[in-house]
Amino acid sequence: MLKFAEKPIETPAISATALDQLFLEARTHNIFLNKPVPETLLREAVEIAGWGPTSANTLPARYVFVRSKEAKEKLKPALLGANVDKTMAAPVTAIACYDTKFFEHSPRLFPHMDVRPWFSGNAEFAERTAFQNGTLQAGYLILALRALGLDTGPMTGFNNAAVDEAFFARTSVKSNILINIGYGDSEKLFARSPRFKFDEIANIA
Repeated sequence: MLKFAEKPIETPAISATALDQLFLEARTHNIFLNKPVPETLLREAVEIAGWGPTSANTLPARYVFVRSKEAKEKLKPALLGANVDKTMAAPVTAIACYDTKFFEHSPRLFPHMDVRPWFSGNAEFAERTAFQNGTLQAGYLILALRALGLDTGPMTGFNNAAVDEAFFARTSVKSNILINIGYGDSEKLFARSPRFKFDEIANIA
């Protein structure tokens, strides 16, 4: 029988320093220092991001970390405009993807019940679920990378179809977001752009 604590355990707020690193002082970087990103940090970030919540623990995100010259050249034709040079110069570019056949792993990832019938006969629902939850996981990855001391530059300005053809042809995986990764050059940042205030975009009903 499961045992529960008599009193709820309150989770303390994270430190101001942590908030700054993840959100308040964190910046989107376009230019990175000529400093390699250890593979161990990429692996750790993926492991950390995997603990973020997804519906029915679907975990549809898949990643390709592009860092070799050959892989960069493979990616280059799919990049648009100003994203070309900065991506080719970045130490690593993550292709954050989602697997539309994610539900094939559900018996392992969500053993509480068989959810495969929800998706196996409904391709549109499976695609939407994969995209929504894969996007959530891309956000978790950005925060995990920041938490480990790395900087990021996420982008949607690329040809998804071209990336899919180059990297995922004849698979159930589709590209979603590109994320340049490295140690950002803080001396070459744009002035910080404004953000909305609560009352401009939210209300409490």
